[in-house]
Amino acid sequence: MLKYLLSKRQARFLLIGIAFTIVGFILQASGNDLSTWMFYIAIVFLGFYATKNAIVDTFKEKKPNVDLLMILSALGSIIINYESEGAMLLIIFAAAENLEDYVMSKSSKSIEELMKQVPENAKLILDNGTIEHVPTSSLEIGDRVMVSRGDQIPIDGYLDREGVINEASLTGESLAVTKEKGEEVFAGTINEGDSFVIEVSKLDKDTVFSNIIKMVDQAQNRPSKKQSIIDRIESKYVIGVLIAVPLFILGLMYIRGYSFNESFYRGIVLLTVASPCALIASATPASLSAISNGAKNGILFKDGRAMEIFEEVDIIATDKTGTLTHGDFEVVEYDIPEEYIKDLVIMEQSSNHPIAQGIVKYFDQVDVSGSKHEDIEEIPGVGLQMGDLIVGNIKKNMDFSDPKNILDIENEGNTISHIAHEKEIVGYIALADKLRSSAIPAIKSFKDEGVIVEMLTGDNDKVAAKIADKLGLEAYQASMLPEDKMKFITEEQDKNKTVAMIGDGINDAPALANADVGISMGSGTSIAMESSDLVIVQNDLNKLFHSFKLSQKLNKIIYQNIIFSIGVIIILITLNLLGLLDLPTGVVFHEGSTILVILNGLRLLNFKWQK
Repeated sequence: MLKYLLSKRQARFLLIGIAFTIVGFILQASGNDLSTWMFYIAIVFLGFYATKNAIVDTFKEKKPNVDLLMILSALGSIIINYESEGAMLLIIFAAAENLEDYVMSKSSKSIEELMKQVPENAKLILDNGTIEHVPTSSLEIGDRVMVSRGDQIPIDGYLDREGVINEASLTGESLAVTKEKGEEVFAGTINEGDSFVIEVSKLDKDTVFSNIIKMVDQAQNRPSKKQSIIDRIESKYVIGVLIAVPLFILGLMYIRGYSFNESFYRGIVLLTVASPCALIASATPASLSAISNGAKNGILFKDGRAMEIFEEVDIIATDKTGTLTHGDFEVVEYDIPEEYIKDLVIMEQSSNHPIAQGIVKYFDQVDVSGSKHEDIEEIPGVGLQMGDLIVGNIKKNMDFSDPKNILDIENEGNTISHIAHEKEIVGYIALADKLRSSAIPAIKSFKDEGVIVEMLTGDNDKVAAKIADKLGLEAYQASMLPEDKMKFITEEQDKNKTVAMIGDGINDAPALANADVGISMGSGTSIAMESSDLVIVQNDLNKLFHSFKLSQKLNKIIYQNIIFSIGVIIILITLNLLGLLDLPTGVVFHEGSTILVILNGLRLLNFKWQK
């Protein structure tokens, strides 16, 4: 905290103002008239930034704010020779402002910590074969970069050979994974095998980590729902106070018969205690602290709104592949006529879907070099098509003939991909996937909180039932197309349900965008992350439940702050109306409440959920 105070100009002004105020009180105690000038100098330093904010908002933005009320209170104190009280008022107000900025700086550190996980330089291979160390920001798509054993990968790219990668920074999995030639690796992950070369696939600003950093940055600058409401009423409230104070002074003078000095003094007290400083600070510091806490725990919220409403979720709809399961498919059985295997591999090579990657890996000995083929098209929710050949999730209600009854084949609940030629089913391939170890306890935790978790999958009912049984899910929907998932979301919302959606693929993007809270996996596609409100960086669903409890705690603290701040204002105004409140007491209690509200929000920085 001291390091922060010394590093910021606004904080240094606060320290200078405090110093002059202390000197002023010392001189005042000894009866030295210079004390007044010490308080004047203190007020200049303490009120500099508040005056600046008041002028900008009032005259340029045409939105009078709480800073204006504080400056007017300080000036009013000077007019009636209460310079010391004016200085104390601004000390506490400036301290609260700096404390709020400190919260912002703590939240910003989550970005800095993320950025440290990605190297700033890369080993670029030049055309002549030599290696030059260059900033990652200068790399272009197609550049070749050397990654030595033990090095962090500096940028997203495609492997030139097999590599052993530790992806704990993105997936949370401590065990390294083996990636094949041509697979994409990501910035911030670590090469635990032999050296390899990557071909840059994304610019530095577009990598997975860069998108994550952008999300945290955006979250800090997007107000929460409650903060937006408070911001909207601030200027109206301030105008109301500015009208009420002169009327109050005139009322005391002409109705109660008080002198001008007494009336003006009581008016300054009213101006001070009626200021909504604590109310304005009720939400933002708490929301920023919660967002920072989430980032430290691997959950990135794009804005405070999502953080606030997450606790209101009634239903969590979740995709299966890549969310509840690892999405690392292995072929366990197939029955495909030989003449279709080569075309099958060619088609699946064009896709980055986990099933396609599993098929390509299994048939890696098939030689497809020099092959000529037609354009490959993706059929949303089904699979791939090349000419008359279709590979994917073909269902009985589709217009396909099935003379061998292949669609009736069951394979112990494994995922089955069908092969059709000229609208006739000619074969199938069965693949197995592994459940995420974090899925079962996370689902149980949400169920214990009364939140329904429902799986939405494109797989057939047998596969869905098997996975649901293993996970302890009571509800699931099988054989769903992307539009079916979106329809499910909207239908539940029509029943006044708050719905969250977890997904990781392109097909999940419509449902993620339409859900009240869209949740994407850190290992998912860019479009899924862009469509969502929060990202599970390390693919750990238990972290998601941590954020659910964090959201509950956030809302509880915001409501505490709002009730407390309004209560303090009402009590202080009432005491002033009864003539029982002097200016020093009003300053201490009013501005002290602001600091307490901010400190209450700061507690979320260290929030830990324990069952």
